[in-house]
Amino acid sequence: MYPNLLLPLLVALALALAALVLVAVRQPVSRRLAFRQVVRRRTEAALVIGGSMLGTAIVIGALVVGDTLDFSVRQEAYRTLGPVDERVIAPPGPAGDTVAERLAALTGDPDVDGVLTVRAAQASALSSTAGHPAAEPRVLAWQMDFADASRFGAPGGDPGLDGPNPEPGQVVVNEPLARSLNVRTGDPLILYLFGTPGTYRVERVLPEQGLAGVGLGGRLNRNAFLAPGTLDAAARAAGTEARSVTFVSNRGGVEGGNDLTPQATADIRAALGPLAEQAAIDTPKQTVLRDAKQAGDSLGALFLMIGSFSIIAGALLLVNIFVMLGEERKAQMGMVRAIGMKRSRLVGSFTLEGAAYALMSALPGVGIGIAVGWGVAVVAAEIFQGWSVGGSSIRIAFDVTPTSVLNGLALGLLIALAAILATSVRISRFNIIAAIRDRPASPGRGPRRRRVAVATSLAVLCAVAAVPAAARSQPDATYLLPALALALAAPALLLVLPRHTVTTLLAGAVLAWTLLAPVVRPGIFDTPSMSVYVIQGALAAFSAVILVSDNQKWVLRPVRRLLERPSESGLAARLAVAYPLAKRFRTGATLVMYTLIVFVLVLLTEISGILRAGVDGVVDDATAGYSLRLDHNPQVAGGDLVDELRNSPSSYGISAVTPLLNATGRATDPGHRDPRPLDVAVVGVPDGAITGITFRERLPGLATDPAVWETLAADPRYVVLDGYFGSTGGPAGDYYDPGDTLVVTDPRTGRSEQKVIAGVLSNGMVFYPGTGASSTTYPVVMNEGAARELFGAQAQNASALVRTAPGTSPDDLATRLQGEQLSSSLVATPIESEIREQFDSSTAFFRLMQGFLALGLGVGITGLGVVMVRAVRERRRTIGILRALGFRARTVQRSFLWESAFVAVEGIVLGCLLGVLTTWLMYRNSAAFAGLEGGFPIEWAGIGALGAATFTASLLATLGPARRAAAIRPARAVRVTD
Repeated sequence: MYPNLLLPLLVALALALAALVLVAVRQPVSRRLAFRQVVRRRTEAALVIGGSMLGTAIVIGALVVGDTLDFSVRQEAYRTLGPVDERVIAPPGPAGDTVAERLAALTGDPDVDGVLTVRAAQASALSSTAGHPAAEPRVLAWQMDFADASRFGAPGGDPGLDGPNPEPGQVVVNEPLARSLNVRTGDPLILYLFGTPGTYRVERVLPEQGLAGVGLGGRLNRNAFLAPGTLDAAARAAGTEARSVTFVSNRGGVEGGNDLTPQATADIRAALGPLAEQAAIDTPKQTVLRDAKQAGDSLGALFLMIGSFSIIAGALLLVNIFVMLGEERKAQMGMVRAIGMKRSRLVGSFTLEGAAYALMSALPGVGIGIAVGWGVAVVAAEIFQGWSVGGSSIRIAFDVTPTSVLNGLALGLLIALAAILATSVRISRFNIIAAIRDRPASPGRGPRRRRVAVATSLAVLCAVAAVPAAARSQPDATYLLPALALALAAPALLLVLPRHTVTTLLAGAVLAWTLLAPVVRPGIFDTPSMSVYVIQGALAAFSAVILVSDNQKWVLRPVRRLLERPSESGLAARLAVAYPLAKRFRTGATLVMYTLIVFVLVLLTEISGILRAGVDGVVDDATAGYSLRLDHNPQVAGGDLVDELRNSPSSYGISAVTPLLNATGRATDPGHRDPRPLDVAVVGVPDGAITGITFRERLPGLATDPAVWETLAADPRYVVLDGYFGSTGGPAGDYYDPGDTLVVTDPRTGRSEQKVIAGVLSNGMVFYPGTGASSTTYPVVMNEGAARELFGAQAQNASALVRTAPGTSPDDLATRLQGEQLSSSLVATPIESEIREQFDSSTAFFRLMQGFLALGLGVGITGLGVVMVRAVRERRRTIGILRALGFRARTVQRSFLWESAFVAVEGIVLGCLLGVLTTWLMYRNSAAFAGLEGGFPIEWAGIGALGAATFTASLLATLGPARRAAAIRPARAVRVTD
């Protein structure tokens, strides 16, 4: 992923490593100090390497997820297209033959590797192998010459079809159709061509590759290849004709030929002349590859956003460790500074030590990251099956590219090196005399005037810039600029207020703005960018932790009686809170790690709960009482199917049938996200037939949902869309409103009309094609007359909505209708079951993200364990003195366990509170939750289980250090400092 970042990241990493090498060569003393510490402290070195390793692993894991989805979608190009780059669907009649003749002239074009004209028709099939009948209503019947097909595409390439043509009475099927019907070579099957059954014997089964998997826009094509002339004869017998389709292969391979698509499309239009306006010229390869990149980038960015919180936690772990190392070596650093070592060389020593840890963690981090990506891919494969329509989901296939590995490795190392360098600079600033005497540093002077002036000027600039940013709801700037303005105002405020007051006021103000910004400017979430969520979460966690850390005395007031008890437990409790209160930076860094991860885990848990609570309302909004969507072959059924269902409702248990007019078209994006036309499924609804389906937004002046449908019926200028029209991945947002316009075009005639959005549907599920015929097609709903006026004969009754009678099972009725109407290629989709299945898959996807984020929780728990390990070494003399004074070993052990419990509970409570509050504010103000009217549930069970698991893991991580502290011998501890 992100090949454009590879060179900058590698250059930055090379410069950083070159600087480290220069420091190591020019500062031999710093080099020896650094590497001696690495060798001496093997346990601590292992912990530092583990923290850095997890950070790199999380970055690489997120990028590998993007690689996997990108590769999986790209495989559609190989499975369903192969050498096919352009597809031309000719109009019926003599014009279709003329189109084929004119396109044949392209064979001499140097940019074209082949032209293949075939016949196609929608069909259905039935088999009864070993007494087990199986039916498949979604079949594409093809008539093509295998000899011509074998020569199609680049010389030496594999078009996907070879061997002899099937004989009359034989059929060649591809693997998806064979699996669906459970047939093998030699088995008989019944194929319904134009409604007429015929028995054929399977001559062979072909792998789903290239032309054997080709279709008319679907992800999964169940193909049957017939003997030459068979499809034409069946069409003549039915009084119709098969569809004429011409495939064009550009020069180059499966993906390489895509570069020539613009030129090849222009050549096709030039060859067709005026007939280009009557034929549908598609560029499926270009669409598939574009969707692959978009899908990979979107999912990779999503996991990278989730992983960002773990990466921040990993960086804080490194900072915390090096702060503790600096405090432990304070006397040593004071002495080397006293004998003449410059501060820059001390910084170089710490940076070299940290760089050694980071470099040793690189390769293990790469391995773990790839393993994490593989695990996510395995789970995602099952989840995507739940989002399929007719088995047409993306087939997840694991893949990893060197670009992603190098990007992740470079980014992980750069983050680690930056954290180490910043920490090294901070800990190198100390009073030399105080450090040698091991005394706490005296409070410094107040801020200098120059610093105050610069900071105040920057604060004013940020505040001024924040006003237009917030007015325009710019997501990142709306959060960052006010927070920066407040932080930069601190030096000026310190001149007139105590430090504690300034810290409390500024942290509280940043936290308040972070939480209330979605209320003031709800449009900040209407963006596909993930960065706004990272910024919001980080600001909320840091400001909340700073606020709590600076006011721990108030936080501990409820347990003051326990702390003041003159008993062994009271003594252990006082010891447990004494060090966290004394070491605020260390405690705060650990708290931020816990708060960040728990915050996001709770947020994901709450979103899953909102989805579950809202599914009933979504079903009601989407169906308006309709139970089934029927999709059928209009060439066979025409209007007879709807008439049959209407005339015999009691035998089927049907109370109402609403036919829908269907056509394929293109439309501009009313949200102006993509300048290219979008594929749309135009749906024409009969006047007054649908009034119960609800809207989340309506045109001003239309007070009710029925009023929108009435306006749609009365005025052909108006259309309605759903909230996912033109979705490009990422969080759903509000990109268009009623009153906005789009241009709808019939690709066969080129005729266009500008339409006005009358309403945005709460849920448009019933208007999406139920056959899985297209992977990126969005519905545009208009009145029936407007659809006929714009699309002419292309607009046909190919679907219907069915309302079942009380007591009728929609799932059972769907099975019955598909069996009885197999000749019409009818696909019956139970709407409620489909919606609930997709909601279950969405919930499972959130669980997958929670599992990915669990790595970050591991970083936080590791951080607490590291703090306690270092605390045992740091407090060795103190523990020995306490034991010599009569403290029992179990009191020491209990104090260490309670100390980790204190930090863990604070982090868990803060994360839970922020997670629930943030989710509630998003639910109330973000368009992403529009249509989910099930209320806001608090997932007590899920949050409780998360808190209990985190707390238990934290205690287990501290158990070892606590036991070692209790086992310290007083006599040795008071004499030996290390």
